[in-house]
Amino acid sequence: MNLDEGQKSKVAAWIEQGLKVAEIQNKLASELNVNMTYMDVRFLIDDLKLRPKDAEPAAPVAIPPTSPAPEKAAAPVSGATPMAGKVSVSVDQIARPGALVSGRVTFSDGQNAEWHLDQMGRLGMVPPSQGYRPPQADVPEFQRQLQEELAKMGL
Repeated sequence: MNLDEGQKSKVAAWIEQGLKVAEIQNKLASELNVNMTYMDVRFLIDDLKLRPKDAEPAAPVAIPPTSPAPEKAAAPVSGATPMAGKVSVSVDQIARPGALVSGRVTFSDGQNAEWHLDQMGRLGMVPPSQGYRPPQADVPEFQRQLQEELAKMGL
């Protein structure tokens, strides 16, 4: 479909305003009475040598600071591998559906659980069995290790 110069300038203005292709498709139909498929609008934008503005980058995930560990707990050595009976956190290479990032944790009692951070930065845990709660002393260590793993990923 061919548009006149006035219609083309409106499309250019909408791109400049940051409208997405689907929004431009709707405006073409409602304001200019021009019905086009989504793909036709994409081709039109390309033909006009226009580029939709990039979406705003997602806000970084904020993980609340952990509470100080009990004085009995020794500070872990940087780069040390987790020992048996300690907390161990791993990150999945491919996040679970609906999660920003996900992984697994092994608690000091030997129980494994799955964890995930959703798009809002909320931490969720899938316990190995219903009603399972990790040892209370493991929670700050889990949070600390999770923060370290996410920092390695730039999150």
